[in-house]
Amino acid sequence: MPSDRERYQDYRSAEQCPADATAQVRAEKDCLSTWHFTVVKAEIKNSGKTSTYKATLKDKDSWQGVVRFGDPGPLLKRLKPDDQVTATVWRREIVVLSKDGIRQNSSEAPRDELQMNAALGMLAVLLAAQAFVFGAVRLARPRHYQPFTWSPYGKWLLITIVSACFGVGLPAVWIGLPWQIVPIGTVLVVVCAAVLIHRRLRRRSAGGV
Repeated sequence: MPSDRERYQDYRSAEQCPADATAQVRAEKDCLSTWHFTVVKAEIKNSGKTSTYKATLKDKDSWQGVVRFGDPGPLLKRLKPDDQVTATVWRREIVVLSKDGIRQNSSEAPRDELQMNAALGMLAVLLAAQAFVFGAVRLARPRHYQPFTWSPYGKWLLITIVSACFGVGLPAVWIGLPWQIVPIGTVLVVVCAAVLIHRRLRRRSAGGV
């Protein structure tokens, strides 16, 4: 995550390369260069859980490559074979494609979405922690491992973890909160929910309401 933040900051501060800059100069200055390409084909495929958004480009020197996107718009869905497009290149990657004033970031463009990176990281960590705790209890108490079972405690805890990660991460992105708030808020929500669910299950098993 720190490397993602630094990469985004470097990208935001990058300046346009001089028109006569060589490849070595562009690398040393870490600047943005402009290239012109011809569209070979544009592909937009939505099939179930798999989506493909990409454009195949070529230049006059017979180079051909593929630029991938996270969604079809606003530019990709308008592209047709033989269209002339302008590409912004940074660190040898096409980060922006444009045509007639319409721009679209490629999948390689650095993004200021550290909050969601933190949320997805916490999702992985908390799921691993849940699996570890449930497994450890099973090994330590093979005959008395309740309520550390999939149903209902494990299932409720899983739903809580997923809901907490996205419930904290998405508002943090929208509002622009620091990414450090995401792991703190997520852990607090999950821990409190885990304790409350555990107490409720104990009362239920003891014959309470």
